[in-house]
Amino acid sequence: MSVLARSVGNAFRNKVRTAAVVAVLAVAIGLALAMLVANQAVGAKVQELNASVGTVLTVNPAGGQGFEGGGEPLTAEQAATAADVPNVTAVVGTKALRLRNAAEAAAQAAAGTQAGPGGGQGGPGGQTTTTLTTILTAAVDAGTLGARNQDSSGTTAATGSTGSTGTTATTQPARALPITATGTGAEVDSTGKALELTSGTGLGDYTAESTKALLGTTLAEKNNLKVGSTFTINSKTFTVAGLFDAGTAFGNNALYVTLPTAQTLAELPGELSTMIVTVDSMENVDAAKTALQNALGTDKADVTQGQRNLETAVTSLDSVKNISMVAFIAALGTAGLIILLIMVMLVRERRREIGVLKAIGAPNRTICLQFVLEALVLVALGSVVGAVLASFASGGIASALVSSSTGTTAAPAGQRGGGFAGAAGGLPGGQGGPFGGASQLLTSVTASVSPGILAAGIAAVFGVAIIGALVPALLTARIRPIEVLRGE
Repeated sequence: MSVLARSVGNAFRNKVRTAAVVAVLAVAIGLALAMLVANQAVGAKVQELNASVGTVLTVNPAGGQGFEGGGEPLTAEQAATAADVPNVTAVVGTKALRLRNAAEAAAQAAAGTQAGPGGGQGGPGGQTTTTLTTILTAAVDAGTLGARNQDSSGTTAATGSTGSTGTTATTQPARALPITATGTGAEVDSTGKALELTSGTGLGDYTAESTKALLGTTLAEKNNLKVGSTFTINSKTFTVAGLFDAGTAFGNNALYVTLPTAQTLAELPGELSTMIVTVDSMENVDAAKTALQNALGTDKADVTQGQRNLETAVTSLDSVKNISMVAFIAALGTAGLIILLIMVMLVRERRREIGVLKAIGAPNRTICLQFVLEALVLVALGSVVGAVLASFASGGIASALVSSSTGTTAAPAGQRGGGFAGAAGGLPGGQGGPFGGASQLLTSVTASVSPGILAAGIAAVFGVAIIGALVPALLTARIRPIEVLRGE
């Protein structure tokens, strides 16, 4: 009988014990693999944060931010100046607009009410702009928070007059929330990260006028639109080129057009609401920020880091990464200890068998190979079950580790920090919470058991198993046959 066949047979000699050993090993191996997967997922998230958020600076008009404040608008000439700053790799200009439903605007006008949120005076960057109308209906209900914002803007609930027949009153029609339309020079959101398209394509040349648009998924669903459907803004017809998912209710109540298109709609050619500046590396962000501020002038522009708390976020994720690696090593060590104890027990049970094999001339390497192969059979069975357990548990473990470390706070659905316009210049996709727009990235860690990670984890387990099986086998194999048989 070959060594392999004898090893497989010995592994199943006691089926109850084999099942118990495989179950214990499966738990240890599954935990080790889950921690390794979590470690890889968190490491990938740190790289994503550094690449897509950590190197982004936001430029707003000095004294203006989003749809609030004052100051002078940014220009295309300033964008060219920013692009010449050392360590700056890209500058994306944006133009933010607010759209009101045409029917709702007409009802408000008929009722004689004042312009509220999304109306004619609160333009991007604190500018005065003309109200834009659309056939689209907002995907987010005003709710209690929207009603409060409208009241604080000076809207009136009713108007009345007294005549000979009494008092007549006109009730203000229910006001819907505005829709954020953003003209952008590239397919990116407020963090500088590429828009996540769920269907369709981008807008092609973002530096040219176009009648194509990208819609948030919930906005498209609310208006029964899909790729290829059409809608109007100020009587101009647009075609839905693609749908995107910003990850928030507010962000998905928005649409994107090319930058020149938005400037034409606003009748403000060459004017920008904000600029998204990408730096070549995190190490150069501070220097680039200072150089950018000096080049544009403190009286002309405010330069802020896209995520001020990103360093804290990355530090937290690095801690999670280290914890998951320590847990992987501990689980791997536990699996090795289990194998070592099992093999010590098996070797002691088979001392007589070892003595007989040595008496008939079996070399030490054959005896050691037999026990190593037996251990590997048990580990292989445990690895199969452990891999299945890891595939189900790794995602939850990674999310739990990240959530407990970052402690991010979620904003109410349909709202984000700073009212209608957050710190990112009024672009959709922003969030409140301690890490701002990075919160979405932090809470979206995706852990998947890839073949490479699985192979690396199982290889480590097999390596530990070989060591655990060799140690007791070598110690016993060195004993002379006569001593083994006499002890029996």
